[in-house]
Amino acid sequence: MATQQIKQRIESASDEIDLARLFALIIDGKWIIITATMLFAIFGIAFALLSTPIYKADALIQIEQKSSGGISAMVGDMGELFAQESSATTEIEIIKSRMILSDTVDKFNLTTVVVPEYFPLVGKGFSRLMGVQPSIHVAKFEVPSHIQALPHQIVVTAHDKQSYQLVDQDGGVILSGYVGKWAKSDGYKLFVSELDAETGATFKISKRSSLEAIKWLKDNLSISERGKQTGIVELSFVGEDRAKIQSILNDISQNYFLQNVKRNSAEAEKSLAFLKDHLPSVKSDLNSAENKLNTYRQDNESIDLSLEAKSTLEVMVKLEAQLNELTFKESEISQRFTTDHPAYKSLLDKRQVLLEEKQRLNGQVQKLPKTQREILRMTRDVEVNQQIYIQLLNKVQELNIIKAGTVGNVRILDKAQAFDRAVKPKKALIVVLATMLGGMLSVAYVLLKAAFHKGIENPSDIEEIGLSVYASVPKSALQAEFITKQIGRLKKRDSSAKMLLAESNPLDLSIEALRGLRTSLHFAMLEAKNNVLMISGPAPNVGKTFVSTNFAAVVAKAGQKVLLVDADMRKGYLQQPFGLKAEDGLSDYLIGNLEYSSVIKSTDMDNLNIITRGVIPPNPSELLMHQRFTELVEWASDKYDLVIIDTPPVLAVTDPSIVGMHAGTTLMVTRFGVNSIKEIEAARCRFEHAGINVKGVIFNAVEQKASTDYGYYSYAYTNDK
Repeated sequence: MATQQIKQRIESASDEIDLARLFALIIDGKWIIITATMLFAIFGIAFALLSTPIYKADALIQIEQKSSGGISAMVGDMGELFAQESSATTEIEIIKSRMILSDTVDKFNLTTVVVPEYFPLVGKGFSRLMGVQPSIHVAKFEVPSHIQALPHQIVVTAHDKQSYQLVDQDGGVILSGYVGKWAKSDGYKLFVSELDAETGATFKISKRSSLEAIKWLKDNLSISERGKQTGIVELSFVGEDRAKIQSILNDISQNYFLQNVKRNSAEAEKSLAFLKDHLPSVKSDLNSAENKLNTYRQDNESIDLSLEAKSTLEVMVKLEAQLNELTFKESEISQRFTTDHPAYKSLLDKRQVLLEEKQRLNGQVQKLPKTQREILRMTRDVEVNQQIYIQLLNKVQELNIIKAGTVGNVRILDKAQAFDRAVKPKKALIVVLATMLGGMLSVAYVLLKAAFHKGIENPSDIEEIGLSVYASVPKSALQAEFITKQIGRLKKRDSSAKMLLAESNPLDLSIEALRGLRTSLHFAMLEAKNNVLMISGPAPNVGKTFVSTNFAAVVAKAGQKVLLVDADMRKGYLQQPFGLKAEDGLSDYLIGNLEYSSVIKSTDMDNLNIITRGVIPPNPSELLMHQRFTELVEWASDKYDLVIIDTPPVLAVTDPSIVGMHAGTTLMVTRFGVNSIKEIEAARCRFEHAGINVKGVIFNAVEQKASTDYGYYSYAYTNDK
């Protein structure tokens, strides 16, 4: 029935959250929370101060709509067909390309990595805080290819002479040199341009591939478009050296700008080269046509054309010019579209119309006299070639102007500039987060510890399983001090000191609680079969000996004659608080070596005698079942007002079940926050199986906590004047 009540109570408690209890648990664990929070805060402050500051430089670039440049000038009205729009996404990828970044790697010698060597973890931070930061600038470093990946060291040999040594990983000196001069040896070449470090300072130097250096640039370079389709691109670069990251970002921006200008001018230059290749042949055709015309005129005595022939000639020349222009357009448009494209079809239809018109004019020319026809044909060839030649000359001049005036479609709006304040680490945020983390982890620890802790902290929990709590004994700080001193004396092999709390401090709250137990037990034992009280417990270290000895002292001071028996013949130490020895005790009597009078020992307190455990026997349980133990209990019950028997834990050994058969009253001692309900239930069941009724429980070492309902108060005598 009691077990069922426990289950119902646990189930009901699990269905609701007691916020007041959670808050009380936090209050109880306030010192753990405060200590952990302070430690995390200190760690956060140290981390923020010692972390290397990271600075940021940014630049702004505008990417305008890209036109077809020289091609637009050549194709005239169809320039829109060749117009291109360069998206910011495309340009961002161009900036990140090896074509752009490799130039920066070469200029700043980023394949050479040189870093000062500090004490691990905190050395760099302390060096920065102290204002002592060694620096070096290596302009050139070359090593043999087969050991390129191995690290080396530069050791400053003399600060005043600006001298150094290059050392391999085994400590061997490879070469020695001076700042501003080349140092060469066995395939090594090293040029140090600047050095600011004390004698003995060391720098780690290594080589990395160009691809690794480019990857390092990409990792620290951020590029994004401001807004949507604005064409404004922001570049940012982060690093430890403000001046260096500013120079690197400026170089990347400039390299991108120059390649864009070069790319746009290359288009005009390509068209210009094409035209220049065709100019000689066109000029040759023009000269040939003029020579033929002049020769024919001379042979035929300078025949003039009629008005009709002149009109036809003008039309034919214009027609040929249009056909030539369409030929230029077709050569360009064929590179972009197929013949099925509407623009291409429109061009072919226009050409077909012009060809039909040309064929019609040729038919009219055939009606003219032979001499007129020849003069017309030759004159047409001269004028057509002349127009083509002039047109090409004009285009060449236009492309020269375009090439000279090309500025690209990229403009650097803001040059790179580094911020004065570091962007990382965010010191205030780190300290706040570390403090919050410490607080949350410590609170979680306190709550989890309470959740997994099964020890009883409230007497009502014991009463709910049907056991009466006869006394709640507060934890005594003085008793804890006594125990510490006793441990020290035991190490010194001194066991003569007396440490009985009821004698040393009779006004202690623990002793007051035992006085209350004396009153409660007086009425409880009225119906008992004898005046023998057995004190046991479910498990070790619950304070049975403390309760037994001090309760015996409290009863003895009330004028009753008390006998205290240590029935724990395995680990009993009941003799220590009285400054006695364990020899000549209960085990010696049960074996038959001694009689009653020899095992009963007196104490410094009136009305209180004790029987110690004696020598440790090999069979304590068998000795307790002997008739001599029964005779001892009956004799003591007649001679004393109260017989208190201190026994071992019932869940550990069977001794309490044997002793309990002779005791009229049985009490169990449980410890605050140590024993669980299951342990107490199991101990009671063990006694019930032996036919022993547990009268109640003494709740020992109770602590005053916000999370428990139990409280105790000090009430002592004071002297008022």
